[in-house]
Amino acid sequence: MAETKPRIRLDKKEVRKGQIVDVKTLVSHVMETGLRKDAAGKVVPRMIINTFNCEFNGQFVFGCDLESAVSANPYFEFKFKPMESGTLKFTWIDDEGVRIEAAETITVV
Repeated sequence: MAETKPRIRLDKKEVRKGQIVDVKTLVSHVMETGLRKDAAGKVVPRMIINTFNCEFNGQFVFGCDLESAVSANPYFEFKFKPMESGTLKFTWIDDEGVRIEAAETITVV
């Protein structure tokens, strides 16, 4: 798979302690179910992102396990309350073990 740069949008990168931050992520991935056939009638092998995790300063914030029913280019939106400045680390892992990672910094004032 080619190098993928996820899109991440935080509604605020500078917040007061305990203020809610809205996080939106989108990653490009074909999310092939393994049920479709190509033009020659051969089954296209399954290739999906099966795990998504987000950590803030090493602590789990949000995550999920995905199944083949998820559409291509999975999008996630969630909220959290940072109590200190730090880094959000996002990790997507697909069936081949390929890791797509990204990070965003949040400053608490």
